[in-house]
Amino acid sequence: MGNPLDPQEFRRQAHMVVDFIADYYQDIEKYPVRSQVEPGYLPKLLPKSSPTCPEPIETILQDVKAHILPGLTHWQSPNYFAFFPASASIAGFLGEMLSTGFNVVGFNWISSPAATELENIVMEWLGQMLCLPKSFLFSGNGGGVLQGTTCEVILCTLVAARDRVLSRIGRENIGKLVVYGSDQTHCSFQKASQIVGIHQCNFRIIKTDKSTSFALS
Repeated sequence: MGNPLDPQEFRRQAHMVVDFIADYYQDIEKYPVRSQVEPGYLPKLLPKSSPTCPEPIETILQDVKAHILPGLTHWQSPNYFAFFPASASIAGFLGEMLSTGFNVVGFNWISSPAATELENIVMEWLGQMLCLPKSFLFSGNGGGVLQGTTCEVILCTLVAARDRVLSRIGRENIGKLVVYGSDQTHCSFQKASQIVGIHQCNFRIIKTDKSTSFALS
């Protein structure tokens, strides 16, 4: 792939990748939404061990088109109607490029001050858009962080709830904690409760019905 720190070679290869992605979106509706491959298809197409010599980007993109695209579920396709709608955008792609290009590490303020402060500002904007009480905002001693996935959010929320209660009743009483969820709740909620140490018997599923729009108070 060449030296990743060579600006001119990066420019050439990056243009090829952008063109590849643009062409993919140009033709995305032509792909079957759900992959037509059988389990174990990919090991038959790739080498048994890692390459000893680098390959040019042209060869890699050919392999991606021939071997990877057929094994994808095309979530961004206009014909995709499962789970949730297309969630990526041009702005998202370009933002990822900038973040990756800068190699942003944002685990605390000093590692990337702009990343931390921009996250705080965006979360403040979001809280205001949702008309949340001031106690939920940084300006009201609240605030929040951006997470990568809904599953991550659920896990972090349960960890915070668990530790808040255990600080009051003692960590030795973790076996007494109970988690309630509706029968409409995503399976990731139950998985997250197991990860934080809640016994399976203490995960209580509450039945909901149409009369309350399947909501759980």
